[in-house]
Amino acid sequence: MMMRRQAIATLVTSGICVPAALAQSQAVHVLDSTPKAHAVIGSRSSEFFVRFDRPVDHVKSRLVIVQDGKAIETLHPRLESAPEVLFARAPTLPAGDYMLHWSVVTLQGAEAIAGDIPFKVAN
Repeated sequence: MMMRRQAIATLVTSGICVPAALAQSQAVHVLDSTPKAHAVIGSRSSEFFVRFDRPVDHVKSRLVIVQDGKAIETLHPRLESAPEVLFARAPTLPAGDYMLHWSVVTLQGAEAIAGDIPFKVAN
């Protein structure tokens, strides 16, 4: 019983470390994507996905195609895709440089975590 109280007291007095550890454990990492970072895709490519290392909330998560710092297409992830995958289709994109911006919320309810995947569309 005394050991348990000491452990609780230690956690309470080091409260600054506990949230940092929790935040770090909730970090989401990209495992795979289409397009891959810095890939050159054809103009007929219309499928976009990002696979994460844990399930994400498909309703609260977003995929946006950005060009020159402006959102040009907001994609709606398919709700029936795998729990750790955001998958969406986009209209045909003209040749140019783009970013696939992703923003996800894990099923544990962590804050939104975001990132960008740069890619290029060729003719």
